[in-house]
Amino acid sequence: MWRSCMRVSQSALQSKLGLGFCRRLSSSEPRKRFAALWGNGDFGRLGLGSLESQWRPAVCSAFDHHSLVAIACGGAHTLFLTESGCVYAAGLNDFGQLGVSVDKNYTTEPLEVSALPKKIIHIAAGYYHSAAITADGELYMWGKNSNGQLGLGKKAANAVSVPSKVECLNGISIKMVALGSEHSVAATDQGEALSWGAGGSGRLGHGHESSLLGFFRTSSEYRPRLIRRLEGIKVKNVAAGLLHSACIDENGSVFIFGERAMDKFGFREAKNATAPSMISELPYSKQVACGGYHTCVISSSGELFTWGSNENGCLGMGFMETIHFPERIEGPFSKNPVSQVSCGWKHTAAISEGNVFTWGWGGSYGTFSDDGHSSGGQLGQGSDVDHIKPKMVEFEESVRALQVSCGFNHTGAILEYIEA
Repeated sequence: MWRSCMRVSQSALQSKLGLGFCRRLSSSEPRKRFAALWGNGDFGRLGLGSLESQWRPAVCSAFDHHSLVAIACGGAHTLFLTESGCVYAAGLNDFGQLGVSVDKNYTTEPLEVSALPKKIIHIAAGYYHSAAITADGELYMWGKNSNGQLGLGKKAANAVSVPSKVECLNGISIKMVALGSEHSVAATDQGEALSWGAGGSGRLGHGHESSLLGFFRTSSEYRPRLIRRLEGIKVKNVAAGLLHSACIDENGSVFIFGERAMDKFGFREAKNATAPSMISELPYSKQVACGGYHTCVISSSGELFTWGSNENGCLGMGFMETIHFPERIEGPFSKNPVSQVSCGWKHTAAISEGNVFTWGWGGSYGTFSDDGHSSGGQLGQGSDVDHIKPKMVEFEESVRALQVSCGFNHTGAILEYIEA
């Protein structure tokens, strides 16, 4: 049994977290990586000890004595991965997506996902489900399972609150997993692409087609299934959105599948979009991200391309019309390359030269605004105003961004202090 992780210090949590960074590291101290979050605070998804929204980045000081290496923002929950390989979770837990036992169906404080038996090196969060990959390539999943999105088989419960190993993958090493609204996509160490969960709109890439009346004949996949249209192609990067998915192979080619995504392309018929199709308009690429109805790709040289639905300006082009073909975002990325991108439902975040840029939906309508809950702020710009062009997020200290993750209407980043 792998050693137990140290518990997060709960005494570090205060009701007014996030009003400033705790302190700056001196040059003699090791560079520590930490998490900052902003946006909708409903159900404590920010892990800041309260239900309040944050209009600007707030440090999750629950990890004052830990160094973080990754963050994954889901629908209304967040996963944190420490340098020692431990996973923590905060936010909504109505389907067990936190993987922890709590008295209420949510927690405002990050709690350890203690049922994971091994060191974790990769985490992912979907709308209501979660995943973790161990150092030896085992895949564990938990949360909502109504359409088989956990890959545990047809007899598994509709909600699984304890991380469960995907047993059918025994002997197969998983390198990366991406979670959408009700489906999952993964890449193996050998470059094979797998998908499972809800199959509507062709988001699994298995070639299902619509009937003449437009009703989908697709059915859920309850176990990981090889995407045969990608056989012979070594996949190295995968992404999952609301109703579409994408991947990149070792040659830098981008493949996309999902009818709602391909409806936005003028060069092909939607009925062919249920199987992976290569997008020839893109240069050699290294990362792809899928949002609600938009997609982003980073080329090998750091150029950022976007296309799809452009509600609230989530494509960052300076206007809100739909874009049918990949177009490069200029602005702050004209001279400085983009190293990472993440898509929320209708907002986007990217890292360039260690800075975080956000654009799209500012969150003027909270998820539960009708009930008097807090609204958004997921752009971290101090308000809930939409931005149709990338704008840099201001931090109170000199920091470098290492990773960014967009949830439904919240955002998180892994940062490190820049030495004086």
